[in-house]
Amino acid sequence: MNSFIKQLAITLLAVFANMTAVLADEQAKANVESIQSGYQIKIVMPGEESFEQPFEVDRSGRLQLPEVGAVPVAGMAEPEMAQAVTQALSLAYRDLSGLKVYVADKRIRIQVMGYVENPGEITMSADAGVQIALKLAGGMRAGAQLDRMQLRRPGEQYVFDYKRYLDSGDLTALPKLQSLDTIFVPASKNIGNIATIFDPTALNDKGDAAETRTAIKVFGEVFKPGSFSYRPTASLVDMLMRAGGVTRYAGVEQIRVIISGQPMLFNLTQYLDSGDVNLMPTLEPGTTIFVPKQQEEIKAGANTVYVMGEVFKPGAYEGNADAGFLDVLANAGGPTRFAETRQIRVIRPHGQIEAFDLLAYTEGMTSSLPSLSPGDAIFVPEKTDLNEKSWTKVAPSRAVQVMGEVNRPGRFEWSDEMSLMDLLAHAGGPKRNADTAKIQIVVPQGQGRTRTEEFNLNDFLAGDLTKQQLPQISAGTLVMVPELPDDPSDNKSQWVRQASDDSIYVFGQVGAPGRYRFDPAMHFLDILAAADGPTGNADISNVRISHRNGNTAKISKLDLSLYFETGDEHLLPKVVPGDSIYIPEKDRLWLAESKESTVRVLGAVGKPGRYRFNDDMTLLDLLAEAGGVNDNSYPEKITVVNLSCCRDQARSFDLLAFSQSGDFSMLPVLRAGDTVYVPSEKDSDWFKARQGLEDIFRVVSISALLGFI
Repeated sequence: MNSFIKQLAITLLAVFANMTAVLADEQAKANVESIQSGYQIKIVMPGEESFEQPFEVDRSGRLQLPEVGAVPVAGMAEPEMAQAVTQALSLAYRDLSGLKVYVADKRIRIQVMGYVENPGEITMSADAGVQIALKLAGGMRAGAQLDRMQLRRPGEQYVFDYKRYLDSGDLTALPKLQSLDTIFVPASKNIGNIATIFDPTALNDKGDAAETRTAIKVFGEVFKPGSFSYRPTASLVDMLMRAGGVTRYAGVEQIRVIISGQPMLFNLTQYLDSGDVNLMPTLEPGTTIFVPKQQEEIKAGANTVYVMGEVFKPGAYEGNADAGFLDVLANAGGPTRFAETRQIRVIRPHGQIEAFDLLAYTEGMTSSLPSLSPGDAIFVPEKTDLNEKSWTKVAPSRAVQVMGEVNRPGRFEWSDEMSLMDLLAHAGGPKRNADTAKIQIVVPQGQGRTRTEEFNLNDFLAGDLTKQQLPQISAGTLVMVPELPDDPSDNKSQWVRQASDDSIYVFGQVGAPGRYRFDPAMHFLDILAAADGPTGNADISNVRISHRNGNTAKISKLDLSLYFETGDEHLLPKVVPGDSIYIPEKDRLWLAESKESTVRVLGAVGKPGRYRFNDDMTLLDLLAEAGGVNDNSYPEKITVVNLSCCRDQARSFDLLAFSQSGDFSMLPVLRAGDTVYVPSEKDSDWFKARQGLEDIFRVVSISALLGFI
C-alpha cells in the first residue's frame, strides 16, 4: 500500500511538472507582443525611394508594399513579421543584403462613437487610454451618460463606469484598449429625444411665462427677447434687465410701450439723465415693450442736433442745454482719419453757415467754440486727396494755384496759418531749373482786379528777409515760378522768355556770346564765366562795358589782364541788368583805333604800325611789341614826336647808348598819340660820307681807265 501511494505521488508530481512547463511556455508566448493594426513598420531598403516613409498596418492587418502588394502581419511577433516581409520582398528584389524591418511606432486604431463632438476613427499611441481617445474625438457633448460607456471588440462587449474614474482617478476602472476597439458614449435619458444646444440661464422665468396672458413681452433690440412673468413690483427697467439689456443699436429714446391697449413712448435716456421716477410708466399684466433700432427711427425734437460727414457715428443726437459742440462731436464718435477738421461747417436751421477750424482750436490758435441750438447740423467734410484728379474737391474760395517750375503744380487748399514757404513745400518745392529770384505772385484785389508782386526766394534763403517780410497769401492767389534756361548756350533760343530788364548782353570774343539772366548780387566775373569766358583771340586788356541803365549811355574800359596780374577788385566795373559787355579781338585793324588812343611806330622795325599804349608802358615795351629794330636800323638816332596840348615836340633817343649804360632816365616819356621813328643806317652821316667817298673813287677809277685807253 505504501508503495502504491508512493508511486501515485511520483506520477502526480510528473504530471504537475509537465503542466507547469506547458503553462510557462504559454505564458512566455503571451508575453511576446504581437503586431496590431495601426503599427508603423519601417523597412530600410537602400537605394529605393519608395521605402523611405514608414508603412502602417491597415484594418485588415496587412502591409501594402510596393511591387509586392498586401502582406499579412497582424498577430505576428516582430521577428516573424520581419521574416514574412523579407520573404515577400525577395520575390521582387534580388539584393536584400541591406534590408532591415522593424516596428517604428506602436499606434492603434480606435473608433469613438456616440455622444462626442467628433465621432469617427482615430489613431493614437498604443499605451494611450480611454481618456486620450475621448479627447482626440473632441470631447463628450453636454448630456453624455458617463456611467454606461461601452467598449466593443469583435465578439465581445464591456460596460465601464467612466464617472467612477473621474471621481476617484482609479485607472483600474478603465479598460485597456486594443487596436480596432470601439468606444461608444451613450446620451443621458434626461435630455429627451431632440438634440439641441441650450443654456439653462436663458430659460424664461419659472418656465410659465409663455403660457399666461399676464406675461410681459419684451422684444426688439434686447439681448434675450421673450415673455417674462409679471411681477407687481417690477419696473420697465427691471424687465429690460431680465431681457439681457439693450443692444448697442437700440433706440433708447423711442421705446414703445403698450399698457392696457394704450401705446406710449418712453425715453430711457431722459430718465437716466434726470432720475425722475414720474417718467417711468407703471406696468400692468400683458404689457408689451418694443425697443427699436436706432437707424430705423428719424429723430426730431426740441433737443435734437444732427452730425453728418466724416465722423464715426453720424446721425441725430438728443442733447440738453448744457451740451456743447465738443460734447456732440464726441458723442458721434469724433472725426475719422479722412475728416477735414479745418473746414467743419455748422448749419443753422434758417440757412446760416458758420465755419470752424477744429485743428486751429486744438493748437490754441482760437479759443471760441461754435454755440449749438436745437435743429443745428454739424457737417465734417472729407479731406482732399492730393492725388484726386478732380479739382472740384477744393472750393475756389479756399484754393491757391501754384504753377511753373515746381515738382507738383496744381490747386492746393489754403489756410490762413500757412505762409508762402508752406505753400511751396506743399507743391514739392522748386525744380532745379526754377528761377527762384523772380517768383511772381498774383493776389486778387476784389471786383476782378489783381495785384502782381515779385519775390526773391534767394534773398530769403540768404537771411536778408524775415518771415514777416514774406508776401501775404490769401485764397485765390496765383503763384508762378518761372523757368531758367537749361544752360548758357540755350539762352539764344529762349530769349523771348526773358525780360530785357533782367538781362546782360555779352558780345565779342567769348565762348558763348548772347543774352544772360542776371541777378544784381552776381559779380562781373560770373557773367563772363556764364558766357564760357574769353576765347584765345580775345583782347582782355581792352574790354568795353556799355552802361545802359541810366538816362544816357556810358562806356567804361577794363584791362582784365591787369586785374589778373594785381587782383585789384576795384578795377572790375559794377554791372547791372541792361548793360552790355564787349571783348574785342586781338590784332584788329589799326583804322579801328583813333589816333589819340594809339602810338605809331615807323621806320626800321620788325612790324611798323599803330599800337595801343598805356601809361605803364615805356619806349622799350613799344619797340618790343613792334618786333624790335632791324639789322639795318640806326638806333643812335631814334626820334620820338610827342603830341602835346600846344605844339608837337620831338627829341632823339640813343638806344645804343642806353643799352651800354642801362640808365632808365634816358628813356623819353611816351603818351598815347605820340610817334616813334627808327631811322635806317642810310640816314646816318657816316653812311652818307661813305657813299660820297664811294662815288669819288668810282669817278676816279673810271677816269683812270679812260686815260689808260
